[in-house]
Amino acid sequence: MAELKYTKDGRLLFTKEMRDSYTVLVPQMLPIHFEFITKALSLEGLKVEVLNTTHRGIIDAGLKHVHNDICFPALLVIGQMIDALKSGKYDMDHVALMITQTGGGCRASNYIHLLRKGLKKAGFDKVPVISLNLSGLESNPGFKMTLPLISRLITGVVYGDALMWLSNRSRAYEVNVGDTDALLKKWTTRLSDEMSHTKLPNKKKVRENLLAIARDFGALKLSDVKKPRVGVVGEIYVKFAPLGNNNLERFLRSEGAEVIVPGLMDFLIFKVDNRVEDSVIYGGKAAKKAVATILRNYIIGYQDLLRECISYAEGYPVPARYADIKEMVKGFLGYGNKMGEGWLLTAEMLELINSGVTNIVCTQPFGCLPNHIVGKGMMRPVREAHPNANIVAIDYDPGTTSVNQENRLKLMLANARRALERAEAAQDASSPEEQAAEPAAAGE
Repeated sequence: MAELKYTKDGRLLFTKEMRDSYTVLVPQMLPIHFEFITKALSLEGLKVEVLNTTHRGIIDAGLKHVHNDICFPALLVIGQMIDALKSGKYDMDHVALMITQTGGGCRASNYIHLLRKGLKKAGFDKVPVISLNLSGLESNPGFKMTLPLISRLITGVVYGDALMWLSNRSRAYEVNVGDTDALLKKWTTRLSDEMSHTKLPNKKKVRENLLAIARDFGALKLSDVKKPRVGVVGEIYVKFAPLGNNNLERFLRSEGAEVIVPGLMDFLIFKVDNRVEDSVIYGGKAAKKAVATILRNYIIGYQDLLRECISYAEGYPVPARYADIKEMVKGFLGYGNKMGEGWLLTAEMLELINSGVTNIVCTQPFGCLPNHIVGKGMMRPVREAHPNANIVAIDYDPGTTSVNQENRLKLMLANARRALERAEAAQDASSPEEQAAEPAAAGE
C-alpha cells in the first residue's frame, strides 16, 4: 500500500506512487465517448475502469450515503462509486475514484466534496478522489492535466460525437439489423488502438478517420420509411447516461422513433466560451480571455472538421455550428445565463426545431434548479415562437417509476405520429401526380 499523503486542509492526495498499482474507477456517462476518454487517461499511466453497473442498489447506496435532497445525477454517480467499492471486486488499498469538475456553480463542481463525505460515512475515507478539471480547482501529484492529454481528450470527444451522431441515424433505418453495431464496434476498436500507437493526435489523421467513418456509414443500406424524429436535451448526465435516463434512447427506438442527441462538443465549447463571455460582461484579465479564446477556437476547429466530414455521409444530416446555435438563443436568454447547461439547453431545443426536429424530450433531474429554469422554464417561450414544437419534460428522481416516464413519452410520440401523418398527407396532396389528377377529375 502506498503511503497516504494529505493536503493542509486534510484532503487525501493521489500520489505518484499510486499510479502504477491503483485502479481508477470512473462513472459511465457516454458509452461511446468513454471508450476514447479512458484510453486517453490510460496513456497517462493510469489503470482506468469505467463503471457500467445499472442495478437498483446504486440508487439505494446514493440515498444512504448522500443527503436525499441532492440532485439526482450526484446521487447516481456517488451511489455507483460507493456500490462498486462495496462489491468486493476491488482492493481497498489500491483503488481510487475520478470525477469531473467544470468550475461552474452547480453540482458538477461541488459534488466531489459530497463524494468524499459519503466515502467517509461508508468507511472508505482512505480511497483518494481525483478531480478531472481545466480550472485548477484541485491538483494531485499523481495526475496532471497535460497538453497531450487535453489534445487526446478533445480528439476522443470528436470521434465519440461522430460515431454517436451517425449511429443514432443509421440504427433507426438500417435494413440489416446489426449493421450499425458492427460498424460501431469496428471503429471504436480501430480508433482506440490507433490512440495507443500515436504520440499525439494529428489533425490530418483525424480528418482521414472521420472521412472514412462517414463513408462507411454512408454505405450502409437504409430504408426510406418515415419515422418520428425525437431530439433529446437536458442536464448533461441525465441527457447522455443510460443509467440516469432509464435507457431513454433504447425506449424511443423501440417505439419506432429516430433519436437525435446533440453532441458533447457544443457543451465543451460552451464551458470555455463562458470564460470569454465573462470577460465581456464583467471585465477581467486580458490574458485569461486570450487563453480561453485560443482553446475555444481550437475546439471549434475540430467541430468544423467533424461537420465537414459528416457532410460526405449521404443521407445523414450535419450538426449545426456552435456559432449558429449561439445566435439562435438571442431574444430568449442572455449569455450570462451559464449555470448548469445555461443558455445552451434552450439553444439546443431551438436548433433541433430549426432543423426540422420538432419532437423534443427535455430530461429534468430532481434537484437541478438551473436545468429547470433553462429547460422546463423556457418551454413556453419556445412554443410561443414555434407553435409546432412538441416538447415534453420528463422528470428523473429516485422515486419516479419508469412506467410514469414511459406513459408521458408515449403521449408525446402519439402526437409526433399524428403530425407526421398530417405532413405526409399534405405532401401527397401537393405532389405533381395529385395536382394533375385534380383537373382531370374536374373535367369528368
